[in-house]
Amino acid sequence: MRLLRFSFLFINIVILITACSRPFPSEETDNKNSFSFVFMTDIHLQPEKNAAVAFQKVIDNVNQLNPDFVITGGDNIMDALAQNRERSDSLYNLFSSMITKLKMPVYTTIGNHDIWGIYNENKSSENHPEYGKSMYENRLNKRYYSFEHKGWYFIILDGVGISENHQYFGYVDQEQKQWLKNELRKIGKKSPVVVSIHIPLLSVEAQIALGPTEPFANKSIVNNANEIREIFHGYNVKLILQGHTHFLEDIYYDGIHYITGGAVSGSVWNGKRFNMEEGFVLVQLTKNNFDWKYIDYGWEPE
Repeated sequence: MRLLRFSFLFINIVILITACSRPFPSEETDNKNSFSFVFMTDIHLQPEKNAAVAFQKVIDNVNQLNPDFVITGGDNIMDALAQNRERSDSLYNLFSSMITKLKMPVYTTIGNHDIWGIYNENKSSENHPEYGKSMYENRLNKRYYSFEHKGWYFIILDGVGISENHQYFGYVDQEQKQWLKNELRKIGKKSPVVVSIHIPLLSVEAQIALGPTEPFANKSIVNNANEIREIFHGYNVKLILQGHTHFLEDIYYDGIHYITGGAVSGSVWNGKRFNMEEGFVLVQLTKNNFDWKYIDYGWEPE
């Protein structure tokens, strides 16, 4: 752990590459407003590679833990970007049928692999009403929204932009930025807030994966992240949950924990990535505090 001090600003970065666990706080655990939820990202559900069998193990583990709800971190399926409608439709049907086995509400986040057809060379799909992000919105949820639970507010963002040449990149659009500002004003400055977004707003994954001096590609980080972090300033934003990189980290910056939640699918069902087991994050919250641990659900690839 390294602590850097610049006047009144501090950055505290903890990189967690292997599966980890930290004890939950004992204070306020008997509070009637304390609760837990699961954050599971990069599921990449598909019929191949025994992914459905593995995801059933996740479901069984989560049902046993019995959190109040589940948030997915995007890339729910594998994948819709370059697939025809029939394949994408079948993947969404598989995902939708499997999450009904969870005994608690499920709030999904959109990821780049959930977007249908933008890589498809058959341009006729562009005229289809489910093209792009519409398939996700029709099948799972709005691309951005919020909800409240026991005094905590949860904001789900769409961190995937689509360029004019049909490439995805990390971006939070102007419409969402204005909505986010309005939403935080309504929530107020005291209520604790959790945000879920697929492509990270803050990460050091590139420095681990590529080298200490290597930059992020525009597909790997939200390109206007500084603008979004500025919107959070002055509000009681406690936690940003991220996915996309299949990496596990907790970066503490300006009073906010940015937790990149590993991956349910590991290296897309090919085993570990950065020696990290396939898993998900369990978050325990009290009145104005939280703690978390990463849970290996015990799957081994063929």
